[in-house]
Amino acid sequence: MIFFLAMFGMVCWGIAPVFGKIGLTSINPITGLVIRTYLSAALLTGWLIFSGDWVQLKTVPLKAVFFIGIEGILATLVGDLAYYAAIKYGEISFVTLVMACSPIISIMIAVLFLKEKVTISSLLGTAMIIGGLTLVIRH
Repeated sequence: MIFFLAMFGMVCWGIAPVFGKIGLTSINPITGLVIRTYLSAALLTGWLIFSGDWVQLKTVPLKAVFFIGIEGILATLVGDLAYYAAIKYGEISFVTLVMACSPIISIMIAVLFLKEKVTISSLLGTAMIIGGLTLVIRH
């Protein structure tokens, strides 16, 4: 199940930049991000209400709100704004490959702050990502 969900997410993330670039042709990245965020928030709010899960909002600890808020600011606000600007002015093939290197940062932070273990496979995967990025940049 986890693999299926990850593969589905990968396909969605692979298709999405094409629609984003087309949508950004006549607007600036901030406007595009606002539109995307509002539409996503509306859909998620509807899902939360109709599924009945909205009652869980009352039980969410403040610590969870704080850390999810930081994640949202870094990923959805700052990261996605940089991504939108990059795909508006650059080539999707280059931008998405550079953005795909984010697991390297995630692994480093997880090892440093969450004390996660480094495995041979994660080291090999990281090396392959760096190698791929090096090939793209030198091309």
